[in-house]
Amino acid sequence: MSIGEMLAATVPMARTLSLEFLQTTPEKAVVTLPDQADYHNHVGGPHAGAMFTLGESASGAVVLAAFGDQLSRAVPLAVRAEIAYRKLAMGAVTATATLGRPAADVVAELDAGQRPEFPVPVEIRRADGAVTGEMTVVWTLRPNG
Repeated sequence: MSIGEMLAATVPMARTLSLEFLQTTPEKAVVTLPDQADYHNHVGGPHAGAMFTLGESASGAVVLAAFGDQLSRAVPLAVRAEIAYRKLAMGAVTATATLGRPAADVVAELDAGQRPEFPVPVEIRRADGAVTGEMTVVWTLRPNG
């Protein structure tokens, strides 16, 4: 099962929005929110909440790709997020999330008994390439037990 399939199966909101997971690596995830009238705002573009969910889901995909091998000992959790809406989004939008710290550094903190935090920056773009939103989700790996 791919990370996108796993997220669609376990995160109802990702499934509800019909998010498409185009690329998922330990360094980057690319996820698209199709243009769906049911999730439009008052000006005909994707609702801010749908764009937030898109960005958070892309960040979660890169976190799972980077730290999936740590799931037996730690749970990834979003700690906080900030989003800026830069331009009007119309049509399908695509979020690209990148890991903000080297995975090895995060795992080293986990190995040292700490609860590491790390940022995942996200850019949201329209089909014409214009950046419509920028987001940062700070994640942690919470040790089990």
